[in-house]
Amino acid sequence: MDFTLTDDDLALRDAVQRFCEGEYPAPERGNTPTPERSRQRHAAQAQLGLPGLWVPTEHDGSALGPVAAMLAAEQLGRVLDTGDWLATAVLSAPLLAEAGSPAQCSEWLPPLAAGRLLVALACQEPEARHDLADVTTLARPGAGAGSGGGWVLDGRKSLVLGGDRADGLLVVARTAGERRDRAGLSLFALQADAPGLTRRPVTLLDGRSAAQIDLRGVPVAAGQLIGPLHGALPFVERAVERANAALCAESAGALEALLALTCEHLKTRRQFGAPLARFQALQHRVADMAMALEQLKSMACVAAMALEAGDASERARLVSAAKALTAQLGRQCGLAAIQLHGAMGMTDECRVGHYAKRLIANGLLFGDAASHLARFDAARQATGP
Repeated sequence: MDFTLTDDDLALRDAVQRFCEGEYPAPERGNTPTPERSRQRHAAQAQLGLPGLWVPTEHDGSALGPVAAMLAAEQLGRVLDTGDWLATAVLSAPLLAEAGSPAQCSEWLPPLAAGRLLVALACQEPEARHDLADVTTLARPGAGAGSGGGWVLDGRKSLVLGGDRADGLLVVARTAGERRDRAGLSLFALQADAPGLTRRPVTLLDGRSAAQIDLRGVPVAAGQLIGPLHGALPFVERAVERANAALCAESAGALEALLALTCEHLKTRRQFGAPLARFQALQHRVADMAMALEQLKSMACVAAMALEAGDASERARLVSAAKALTAQLGRQCGLAAIQLHGAMGMTDECRVGHYAKRLIANGLLFGDAASHLARFDAARQATGP
């Protein structure tokens, strides 16, 4: 793999970095913004083109793809963005572009790229752990809105990132087969105010917003089916792989900022008449964090470039390898930074705790280290030595 960035890549990275430095003041990083402030920031991101990085050019996007998304995620991780970019631009936009019909793409993608439409993917369920095929939400044939029949949805979705603010939802439901069957899953596009759909907002450990979605007799028209009937799982798995690759890059950015904060603290805090940075044991801890940062940056590149692999097993193997390492090292470095700051690292006023929470939360979203190690092993066996 060639990790060399082009001039265009560097220009994008620098532009996003300047944007983040101005839009996210240091004292506010990690704080949960109001819904209005989140909307304002998403609109500002749209002016920079961030929601459209995965959107095809014919639908007003830039189609820059995984490397550009990696660079943007890294900078957003440095400032602890808690907005809707991950849910809308990474999870939902490329999923719609891949699976949607031309009419559906024309309806959804241009306003999404312009920042006027927030979309969330509802693919996880309370009892499913990390198995995307473990779906009990049912789509039964019924009198959906419009002509040509439709479905009626019943079930519950959990940890829907951005689901509390989304204008539209992409809901995975079972249309055939039994629980945990890989076949028989379909994807439906719903308006967030659809009758029978209720949302309960939740706040995650790191300040991100999500929602629990309850579906009780929600009518769905035939035209709201996204992609092939019974064949949604491969598209959803790719969407989650893109999200995991973005989380790896975001963790690298967060760890870089956390390392800078920790080094500054050790240089200024004095004990026994000398700066803490003079103590060799603490220097070793910082060196471990610096090595972990380089590993995370390298694996974020691996995950981003793996998204373009044509072989699904190879793609799963590389993304899971990156996510497993990110989850392990992110947690270790976050806790180490808190320890190096002492008791003040446990307070909300100290930014280090917010970065540690982000690193831990990123390691748990869409699969923890153990689940990705198991997925890596399964993919490795499928692809051979």
